[in-house]
Amino acid sequence: MARPRIKDVARHAGVSEKTVSNVINDYAHVSDRTRTVVRASIEQLGYRVNLAGRHLRKGRTGIIALVVPELDIPYFAELARHVIREAEKCSLTVLIHQSGADRAHELAALAGFGSTFVDGIILSPLALTADDLRDRAGFPPTVLLGELLEEGADHVAIDNERAAREATRHLISLGRRTVLAVGGIDAPGLGTAEARTRGYRAALAEAGIAHDPAALVPVDSFRMPAGARAVARVLRDGVRFDALLCLNDQLALGALRTLYEHGVRVPEDVAVIGFDDVEGGRFSVPTLSTVAPDKAAVAKVAVQLLRRRIEEATDPDGAEPDSTNPDGGDPEVARDGADPDAGRDGVVDGAGPGVQSPQDRIVAHRLVLRESTEGHEGR
Repeated sequence: MARPRIKDVARHAGVSEKTVSNVINDYAHVSDRTRTVVRASIEQLGYRVNLAGRHLRKGRTGIIALVVPELDIPYFAELARHVIREAEKCSLTVLIHQSGADRAHELAALAGFGSTFVDGIILSPLALTADDLRDRAGFPPTVLLGELLEEGADHVAIDNERAAREATRHLISLGRRTVLAVGGIDAPGLGTAEARTRGYRAALAEAGIAHDPAALVPVDSFRMPAGARAVARVLRDGVRFDALLCLNDQLALGALRTLYEHGVRVPEDVAVIGFDDVEGGRFSVPTLSTVAPDKAAVAKVAVQLLRRRIEEATDPDGAEPDSTNPDGGDPEVARDGADPDAGRDGVVDGAGPGVQSPQDRIVAHRLVLRESTEGHEGR
């Protein structure tokens, strides 16, 4: 028996081949009734999408790259899982590359690894500069994660400065007056640590607490051992403090271990809060208060923005109207990347095909209060 083709599904469902294609690609502007009919025909006929053929016909490979500094940092591992899940919905395969926060590796990724086997890149840069990103002619479509290095690129992040300000305010609301920022950087810059330090300092200023440069505790990495060493150092130096704002959960978990080893009670003597809401913080003793970025939303927005850029690069006309509409009324129009919930959840603005100006998306975060600040879960 011959393998069913898209035209067989269209004939069986009583719609055009374009409508079947729009359903397969999960375009938003298809009625629920039509979508149900087409999917039923796909199931009954046993139709399977030829992904390789579909991508090649459009001049694509169906592969995107996710480039992160370190895969064994839990935040990036959790983010990668969400990106893979979102990409699968679009029939895309994700290649994961670890840059090691090395400029040469990040530049190679930005250039598509010197080949054409990736359609686009989601990049979390740490070593690149705005100059590196300014001239991307001939490079694959790219979406940046983290702090914005330039305004000419699609970008997805949380408001790190605001989030750090909220976390510090919470510590101050507990009556803590000597808050150290573990990993804080007292310098101008566009990095995540710099943004979080600005938020920390803003909260202190709001509360009338003078900023002491010695309250910024430097680290040589953002891993647990670095957090443990940093807190051990301030304890050894006799620095007095009653709260720690740690610029990620890894630093906070290391800090908790050192405080425990030195007989410092958390949260009775020192309150501790981190960033990222990684799984380990939900099982530490005490459990860790944290700033929780919506990692699923970061992944969703990044994949949708990248998919839109890929469509612009390889199929600038986008999907075409379908003249066959079994429901009557206006013809169905498939707009790649459109989202019926646009504007309601802060995830997608829902634009149609065609070249779009660079998009700057700020994704929601929330403060999760657990035992390390005398809070409770779920806030």
